[in-house]
Amino acid sequence: MESHNDRKLSDVEIIEDRNELDAEMVAEEKALVRKIDLFLMPTIWIMYLLSYMDRTNIGNAKVAGMTDDLGMSSNDYSVALVVFFVTYVAWEVPSNLILSKTKPSIFLPVIMSLWGIATCCMAKVDSFGQLVACRVIVGLLEAGFAPGILLIISSWYRPNEQSKRFAIYISAAVLSGAFGGVLAGAITKGMEGVAGLRGWRWLFIIEGAATILWAIVSYFILLDFPSNTKRLSDRERALAISRLQSANVHGEAEREEHLTSIQAMKQACSSWRVWLFVVGYMVIVGSSTLSYFYPTLVQGLGYNSTMAQYMTVPIYAVAFFCVGFTGYFSDKHPTQRGAIIAAWLSLSTICAVIVCAVTVVE
Repeated sequence: MESHNDRKLSDVEIIEDRNELDAEMVAEEKALVRKIDLFLMPTIWIMYLLSYMDRTNIGNAKVAGMTDDLGMSSNDYSVALVVFFVTYVAWEVPSNLILSKTKPSIFLPVIMSLWGIATCCMAKVDSFGQLVACRVIVGLLEAGFAPGILLIISSWYRPNEQSKRFAIYISAAVLSGAFGGVLAGAITKGMEGVAGLRGWRWLFIIEGAATILWAIVSYFILLDFPSNTKRLSDRERALAISRLQSANVHGEAEREEHLTSIQAMKQACSSWRVWLFVVGYMVIVGSSTLSYFYPTLVQGLGYNSTMAQYMTVPIYAVAFFCVGFTGYFSDKHPTQRGAIIAAWLSLSTICAVIVCAVTVVE
């Protein structure tokens, strides 16, 4: 008959075996997350960097003489900015519906290469109408990128892992402002007159070509969804799916009936929280369009064309730090995300009021 001490020893061995198994699972999961990060984060970071440069380089081209060469008024320039967002907004949802039926490793590089081509075509425009047409096309093609990346991140990471990844992703847009200003200044000055082309035309050619090149590279790196990616083993795909299922806070992932894309969209549109965020995001995006005028505003302070583009860099350097801090803090304190958003928006409002109130700086 088994003694009491033997039973205690057996229980200890079972606990030790279980702890060793848990440690192995944790190590395996950490290795998987590192691998996912390696495939996804650098790739989408560079993609978004180029995406943001391609949509905002028109501001750098303006101070380099584009509007004068094309005979555009200030109102014409504003129209050229706005038309981008018309197709961008209109095609975001349809583009994401298409993405959900295809593979990110195909869909995203394809639209990226196409908007890179459209950006290059902006170097050949000879009139305001041609510029508007190119901007419409770039907006239509870029529409599927940002929501597509958000879908990919939410498909691979747990909720408590997402904020840091979103921060890394968003930091590309921030740095594109700084890096884009430095690059634009160098290109428009250094390439002025080369092959008989103005510097602002070379700006569109070089940045568009870089976009096309990275689109080709990303095709060989970018992950699809956990259920169908070919870049992970069967074991890794199974682990990726199980770790996301275990993170479902309601525990209803397997009991809920699968929704079609149209049903999911209807469900989202019926949520008051979604519309509240839509209104808030509209305000934020509306104010962020000032970035298109930063080079012009700085030039108005007395700087020449090249220096005006360089002087926009500090703005984005500060923003880069704030984005990183916010992403890290949000994952550490997920219940405080609303307070974090409110704090940053309040600071933004205060700064906007100060800028409006100050008219003379001694």
